[in-house]
Amino acid sequence: MAPVVRSILWLSFFGLILAAWAMMYAMSTGMGLDLLGRPNDMGQMMRNMNPRMDMYMPMASFGPLAVMWGAMMAAMMLPTMIPTLRSYEDLMVSANGTRAGWLGVLLGYFIMWLGFACVIAGVQLALLYGGVIDMLGIAKSRWIAAALLLAVGLFQFTRTKEICHGVCHSPMMYFIGNWRPGFAGGLRMGLGLGAFCVACCWGFMALGFAGGVMNLAWMGLATLFMVLEKLPQIGHKVTKPMGVLLMIGACVVAGWPMISGG
Repeated sequence: MAPVVRSILWLSFFGLILAAWAMMYAMSTGMGLDLLGRPNDMGQMMRNMNPRMDMYMPMASFGPLAVMWGAMMAAMMLPTMIPTLRSYEDLMVSANGTRAGWLGVLLGYFIMWLGFACVIAGVQLALLYGGVIDMLGIAKSRWIAAALLLAVGLFQFTRTKEICHGVCHSPMMYFIGNWRPGFAGGLRMGLGLGAFCVACCWGFMALGFAGGVMNLAWMGLATLFMVLEKLPQIGHKVTKPMGVLLMIGACVVAGWPMISGG
Protein backbone atom coordinates (compact mmCIF):
# COMPACT_ATOMS: atom_id res chain seq x y z
CA MET A 1 0.00 0.00 0.00
CA ALA A 2 2.82 2.44 0.84
CA PRO A 3 4.27 2.47 -2.72
CA VAL A 4 0.77 3.08 -4.10
CA VAL A 5 0.19 6.02 -1.76
CA ARG A 6 3.60 7.43 -2.66
CA SER A 7 2.83 7.17 -6.38
CA ILE A 8 -0.57 8.84 -5.96
CA LEU A 9 0.92 11.73 -3.97
CA TRP A 10 3.73 12.34 -6.44
CA LEU A 11 1.41 12.12 -9.44
CA SER A 12 -0.96 14.57 -7.76
CA PHE A 13 1.97 16.88 -7.05
CA PHE A 14 3.07 16.92 -10.69
CA GLY A 15 -0.54 17.22 -11.81
CA LEU A 16 -0.89 20.38 -9.72
CA ILE A 17 2.19 21.84 -11.39
CA LEU A 18 0.84 21.06 -14.87
CA ALA A 19 -2.56 22.53 -13.96
CA ALA A 20 -0.89 25.73 -12.74
CA TRP A 21 1.08 26.10 -15.99
CA ALA A 22 -2.06 25.43 -18.03
CA MET A 23 -3.87 28.12 -16.06
CA MET A 24 -1.03 30.59 -16.64
CA TYR A 25 -1.06 29.82 -20.39
CA ALA A 26 -4.81 30.39 -20.56
CA MET A 27 -4.54 33.67 -18.65
CA SER A 28 -1.62 34.86 -20.77
CA THR A 29 -3.32 34.19 -24.11
CA GLY A 30 -6.56 35.61 -22.75
CA MET A 31 -4.73 38.88 -22.08
CA GLY A 32 -3.44 39.04 -25.65
CA LEU A 33 0.11 37.77 -25.09
CA ASP A 34 2.12 35.12 -26.90
CA LEU A 35 4.58 32.70 -25.25
CA LEU A 36 7.29 35.37 -25.21
CA GLY A 37 5.03 37.91 -23.57
CA ARG A 38 4.64 39.98 -26.74
CA PRO A 39 1.24 41.70 -26.91
CA ASN A 40 -1.01 41.46 -29.94
CA ASP A 41 -3.66 44.09 -30.73
CA MET A 42 -5.71 43.14 -27.67
CA GLY A 43 -2.60 43.14 -25.49
CA GLN A 44 -1.64 46.61 -26.73
CA MET A 45 -5.15 47.83 -25.94
CA MET A 46 -4.83 46.49 -22.39
CA ARG A 47 -1.45 48.15 -21.95
CA ASN A 48 -2.98 51.52 -22.82
CA MET A 49 -5.95 51.18 -20.45
CA ASN A 50 -6.22 53.55 -17.52
CA PRO A 51 -6.79 51.61 -14.27
CA ARG A 52 -9.03 54.44 -13.04
CA MET A 53 -11.52 53.97 -15.87
CA ASP A 54 -15.11 53.50 -14.73
CA MET A 55 -15.31 49.84 -15.70
CA TYR A 56 -14.38 46.50 -14.18
CA MET A 57 -10.83 45.45 -15.04
CA PRO A 58 -9.57 42.23 -13.37
CA MET A 59 -5.90 43.23 -13.56
CA ALA A 60 -6.73 46.40 -11.62
CA SER A 61 -8.38 44.47 -8.76
CA PHE A 62 -6.66 42.75 -5.84
CA GLY A 63 -8.64 39.48 -5.96
CA PRO A 64 -7.86 38.48 -9.57
CA LEU A 65 -4.26 39.62 -9.17
CA ALA A 66 -3.82 37.51 -6.02
CA VAL A 67 -5.27 34.48 -7.84
CA MET A 68 -2.92 35.08 -10.78
CA TRP A 69 0.13 35.36 -8.53
CA GLY A 70 -0.98 32.31 -6.54
CA ALA A 71 -1.12 30.25 -9.74
CA MET A 72 2.25 31.66 -10.70
CA MET A 73 3.73 30.60 -7.36
CA ALA A 74 2.39 27.07 -7.89
CA ALA A 75 3.76 26.91 -11.45
CA MET A 76 7.20 28.31 -10.63
CA MET A 77 7.96 27.26 -7.05
CA LEU A 78 6.47 23.79 -6.68
CA PRO A 79 9.03 22.30 -9.12
CA THR A 80 11.80 23.65 -6.89
CA MET A 81 10.40 21.61 -3.99
CA ILE A 82 11.34 18.25 -5.46
CA PRO A 83 14.78 18.02 -3.73
CA THR A 84 13.16 19.08 -0.43
CA LEU A 85 10.41 16.48 -0.61
CA ARG A 86 12.93 13.82 -1.60
CA SER A 87 15.06 14.75 1.42
CA TYR A 88 12.04 14.32 3.68
CA GLU A 89 11.38 10.93 2.11
CA ASP A 90 14.94 9.86 2.92
CA LEU A 91 14.27 10.68 6.57
CA MET A 92 11.10 8.60 6.54
CA VAL A 93 13.42 5.58 6.58
CA SER A 94 15.86 6.69 9.27
CA ALA A 95 13.53 8.92 11.32
CA ASN A 96 9.82 8.87 12.19
CA GLY A 97 8.61 10.74 9.11
CA THR A 98 5.19 9.99 7.64
CA ARG A 99 3.24 10.73 4.48
CA ALA A 100 1.13 13.09 6.55
CA GLY A 101 4.31 14.92 7.49
CA TRP A 102 5.31 15.00 3.80
CA LEU A 103 2.00 16.67 2.99
CA GLY A 104 2.51 19.06 5.91
CA VAL A 105 5.87 20.16 4.52
CA LEU A 106 4.31 20.77 1.10
CA LEU A 107 1.36 22.69 2.56
CA GLY A 108 3.50 24.85 4.85
CA TYR A 109 5.84 25.73 2.01
CA PHE A 110 2.98 26.69 -0.28
CA ILE A 111 1.24 28.73 2.43
CA MET A 112 4.31 30.96 2.66
CA TRP A 113 4.36 31.47 -1.11
CA LEU A 114 0.63 32.20 -1.19
CA GLY A 115 1.24 34.86 1.44
CA PHE A 116 3.95 36.32 -0.77
CA ALA A 117 1.52 36.17 -3.72
CA CYS A 118 -0.88 38.40 -1.79
CA VAL A 119 1.91 40.83 -0.91
CA ILE A 120 3.22 41.13 -4.46
CA ALA A 121 -0.33 41.48 -5.82
CA GLY A 122 -0.69 44.50 -3.54
CA VAL A 123 2.65 45.83 -4.78
CA GLN A 124 1.49 45.43 -8.39
CA LEU A 125 -1.67 47.40 -7.66
CA ALA A 126 0.35 50.18 -6.04
CA LEU A 127 2.74 50.32 -9.01
CA LEU A 128 -0.17 50.25 -11.47
CA TYR A 129 -2.06 53.12 -9.87
CA GLY A 130 1.22 54.96 -9.34
CA GLY A 131 1.85 54.89 -13.09
CA VAL A 132 5.04 52.82 -12.79
CA ILE A 133 3.75 49.75 -14.68
CA ASP A 134 0.97 49.23 -17.22
CA MET A 135 -2.03 46.92 -17.05
CA LEU A 136 0.08 43.93 -18.13
CA GLY A 137 2.57 44.52 -15.34
CA ILE A 138 5.33 45.84 -17.61
CA ALA A 139 7.50 48.72 -16.42
CA LYS A 140 6.78 51.89 -18.39
CA SER A 141 10.39 53.08 -18.24
CA ARG A 142 13.52 51.17 -19.19
CA TRP A 143 15.25 52.84 -16.25
CA ILE A 144 12.85 51.16 -13.83
CA ALA A 145 13.44 47.80 -15.50
CA ALA A 146 17.21 48.35 -15.41
CA ALA A 147 17.12 49.35 -11.75
CA LEU A 148 15.14 46.22 -10.89
CA LEU A 149 17.58 43.98 -12.75
CA LEU A 150 20.49 45.67 -10.98
CA ALA A 151 18.90 45.34 -7.54
CA VAL A 152 18.15 41.64 -7.98
CA GLY A 153 21.64 41.06 -9.41
CA LEU A 154 23.29 42.75 -6.42
CA PHE A 155 21.08 40.77 -4.03
CA GLN A 156 22.73 37.58 -5.31
CA PHE A 157 25.94 38.69 -3.56
CA THR A 158 24.42 39.59 -0.18
CA ARG A 159 24.75 37.72 3.11
CA THR A 160 20.95 37.33 3.24
CA LYS A 161 20.97 35.49 -0.08
CA GLU A 162 23.85 33.31 1.08
CA ILE A 163 22.12 32.29 4.31
CA CYS A 164 18.70 31.68 2.76
CA HIS A 165 20.14 29.86 -0.21
CA GLY A 166 22.17 27.68 2.14
CA VAL A 167 18.93 26.45 3.75
CA CYS A 168 17.13 25.97 0.42
CA HIS A 169 20.16 24.26 -1.09
CA SER A 170 20.58 21.83 1.84
CA PRO A 171 17.08 21.03 3.16
CA MET A 172 18.36 17.84 4.80
CA MET A 173 20.38 19.91 7.28
CA TYR A 174 17.29 22.01 8.04
CA PHE A 175 15.22 18.88 8.67
CA ILE A 176 17.86 17.39 10.95
CA GLY A 177 18.14 20.58 12.99
CA ASN A 178 14.39 21.31 13.15
CA TRP A 179 12.81 17.86 13.00
CA ARG A 180 9.19 17.56 14.12
CA PRO A 181 7.07 14.41 13.61
CA GLY A 182 3.61 14.11 12.13
CA PHE A 183 1.51 16.44 9.99
CA ALA A 184 1.79 19.37 12.42
CA GLY A 185 5.56 18.94 12.54
CA GLY A 186 5.78 18.78 8.76
CA LEU A 187 3.62 21.90 8.47
CA ARG A 188 5.89 23.76 10.88
CA MET A 189 9.02 22.73 8.98
CA GLY A 190 7.36 23.59 5.67
CA LEU A 191 6.53 27.09 6.93
CA GLY A 192 10.15 27.57 7.99
CA LEU A 193 11.54 26.31 4.70
CA GLY A 194 9.02 28.42 2.81
CA ALA A 195 10.09 31.55 4.67
CA PHE A 196 13.74 30.97 3.75
CA CYS A 197 12.74 30.23 0.15
CA VAL A 198 10.71 33.44 -0.17
CA ALA A 199 13.63 35.44 1.22
CA CYS A 200 15.96 33.68 -1.23
CA CYS A 201 13.89 33.91 -4.43
CA TRP A 202 11.67 37.00 -4.09
CA GLY A 203 13.84 38.88 -6.59
CA PHE A 204 13.11 36.51 -9.44
CA MET A 205 9.40 37.04 -8.91
CA ALA A 206 9.85 40.80 -8.83
CA LEU A 207 11.69 40.62 -12.16
CA GLY A 208 8.30 40.00 -13.74
CA PHE A 209 7.78 43.76 -13.57
CA ALA A 210 10.80 44.22 -15.86
CA GLY A 211 9.32 42.26 -18.74
CA GLY A 212 5.71 41.58 -17.84
CA VAL A 213 4.34 39.35 -15.10
CA MET A 214 2.52 37.13 -17.63
CA ASN A 215 5.61 36.51 -19.79
CA LEU A 216 5.75 32.71 -19.97
CA ALA A 217 9.30 32.72 -21.33
CA TRP A 218 10.50 34.65 -18.27
CA MET A 219 8.54 32.33 -15.98
CA GLY A 220 10.15 29.28 -17.57
CA LEU A 221 13.68 30.66 -17.35
CA ALA A 222 13.21 31.83 -13.76
CA THR A 223 11.81 28.43 -12.77
CA LEU A 224 14.73 26.63 -14.41
CA PHE A 225 17.28 28.79 -12.61
CA MET A 226 15.60 28.40 -9.22
CA VAL A 227 15.54 24.63 -9.70
CA LEU A 228 19.26 24.71 -10.57
CA GLU A 229 19.95 26.79 -7.46
CA LYS A 230 18.49 24.04 -5.29
CA LEU A 231 20.30 21.10 -6.86
CA PRO A 232 22.85 19.70 -4.35
CA GLN A 233 25.63 19.27 -6.92
CA ILE A 234 25.63 22.66 -8.65
CA GLY A 235 23.29 24.96 -6.72
CA HIS A 236 26.04 26.90 -4.95
CA LYS A 237 27.91 27.45 -8.22
CA VAL A 238 25.21 29.31 -10.14
CA THR A 239 24.08 32.00 -7.69
CA LYS A 240 26.81 34.59 -8.21
CA PRO A 241 27.18 34.05 -11.99
CA MET A 242 23.46 34.74 -12.30
CA GLY A 243 23.98 37.95 -10.33
CA VAL A 244 26.63 39.01 -12.84
CA LEU A 245 24.32 38.20 -15.76
CA LEU A 246 21.51 40.23 -14.21
CA MET A 247 23.77 43.24 -13.74
CA ILE A 248 24.95 42.95 -17.34
CA GLY A 249 21.30 42.78 -18.34
CA ALA A 250 20.65 45.98 -16.40
CA CYS A 251 23.39 47.75 -18.34
CA VAL A 252 22.01 46.46 -21.65
CA VAL A 253 18.48 47.60 -20.84
CA ALA A 254 19.68 51.03 -19.67
CA GLY A 255 21.81 51.56 -22.77
CA TRP A 256 19.54 49.86 -25.31
CA PRO A 257 18.81 52.96 -27.46
CA MET A 258 22.55 53.49 -27.94
CA ILE A 259 23.26 49.78 -28.45
CA SER A 260 20.47 49.38 -31.01
CA GLY A 261 21.25 52.67 -32.70
CA GLY A 262 17.74 53.94 -31.94
